[in-house]
Amino acid sequence: MDFNTLCIHGAENNTHSTGAISVPIYQSATFAHPGVGQSSGYDYSRLQNPTREYLEKCVAALERGVDALAFSTGMAAITAFMELFSIGDHIIASGDLYGGTVRLFENISRKNGLTFDFVDTSDIEGVKALIRLETKAIFVETPTNPMMQVTDIKAVAELAKAHNLLVAVDNTFLTPFYQLPLTLGADIVIHSGTKYLSGHNDTLAGFLVTNREDLSEKLRYIYKTTGACLSPFDSWLLIRGIKTLSLRMERQQENALKIAEWLTTQEKVRKVFYIGLKNHPGYEISTRQATGFGSMISFEVDTESTAKQILEGIQVILYAESLGGVETLITYPMLQTHADVPEEERLSRGINNCLLRMSVGIENVDDLIADLKQALQ
Repeated sequence: MDFNTLCIHGAENNTHSTGAISVPIYQSATFAHPGVGQSSGYDYSRLQNPTREYLEKCVAALERGVDALAFSTGMAAITAFMELFSIGDHIIASGDLYGGTVRLFENISRKNGLTFDFVDTSDIEGVKALIRLETKAIFVETPTNPMMQVTDIKAVAELAKAHNLLVAVDNTFLTPFYQLPLTLGADIVIHSGTKYLSGHNDTLAGFLVTNREDLSEKLRYIYKTTGACLSPFDSWLLIRGIKTLSLRMERQQENALKIAEWLTTQEKVRKVFYIGLKNHPGYEISTRQATGFGSMISFEVDTESTAKQILEGIQVILYAESLGGVETLITYPMLQTHADVPEEERLSRGINNCLLRMSVGIENVDDLIADLKQALQ
C-alpha cells in the first residue's frame, strides 16, 4: 500500500460498528469483563485502549514495524527504551543529540548505573573503536539536533550486528515519509510524536517502533509497568495529524530548500546547516538512505546581537521551542533545547550564541523569506 494511503487507512478500524469515519475516542480508564476469565480485548487503558491501538498499528505500518508503542512524550519513549538495559551496560550515542536526551542519559541513566560514550556516529571507525564487552546498544540521531549531522544507518547496523548490539534510531526529523530505519537494519525507531507526526503543535506524544517480536514483548512489559501511555484524546489528535503527514512534509521541505538557499546568500549568515544543500557533508548518504531532506535548518549568524535581532524582529515566524508543526518556528538552542548541556560541551559541538534552529512550516515561502529579510535588516 502506498504511503499516502497508509496515512489515511493505516490500520483497520474494527473497534465499532457505527460507520463513523473518524476513529472514536474511547475516553475510558477501564473496560467491563463479559464474564469471569473473559475479556473484550481491553481491560485497562494503561495496558491498551482502542483509540491508542489504532494509532499504534498505523505508526507500525508506516515504519514497517511489527509493533509501535505510543507514549505520553518523546522523552517518555526514550526513558522506557533505557529500561532494556542493566547496571554496568554501556551505550554509544551520537555526539550531537537533542539536549533533553543528553540530560536523561547524563543525569538519570548514569545514576541508574549505565555508562555512555558520545561520538560522531557518521564516523564508523570512531564508533567501532568504542565498542567493548559491556556495550549493548548504539543510539543514533540522524539528522542530529541541531547540527544536522547525518549517520549511515546501514553501516552502523552492520557493525552492531557483528557485535550483537541493538541499534536505536531517532527518526523524528525525517519521519517514515522520508526515512525507514528498520529497513536499513535498525532494531528500534524512536519518535517525538509531538513533532511532524502530530504536525500541529497541539499535543505531546512519543513512539517506540520495532520489527522484532522479542523486543516488542520486552517493551510492552516495560510499557505497562512504567505506565507513560498516550491518552485516548491525544491518540486521536495523532491519528488526525498523520492523515496529512505526507502533504505537510512535501510542502515543508519545498519551503525549507528555498529558505536554506536564500540564507546562503545573506551577508550576516556565516553557515547554513541543511542536509538538502549539495555541499552538506551528509548529502550523499542522505540521498542513499532517505527519499527527502526534511525541513529542519540550523544557521549561524555573524554575531550574538544579530541572532537576538532576528528572534525579536520576526513577525510571521514564531520564536518558540519545538518543531514539525505547520507554523514556522525559530529556536535559540543555547538558551532552549540545549540549555542544560554544559557550556564547554555545547560549544565543542558548535552550539554557540550565534546559532539558530528553524523548523519550516507550510506558510507561503515568500512571506517567510520576507520576514527573515526584514528581521536581518
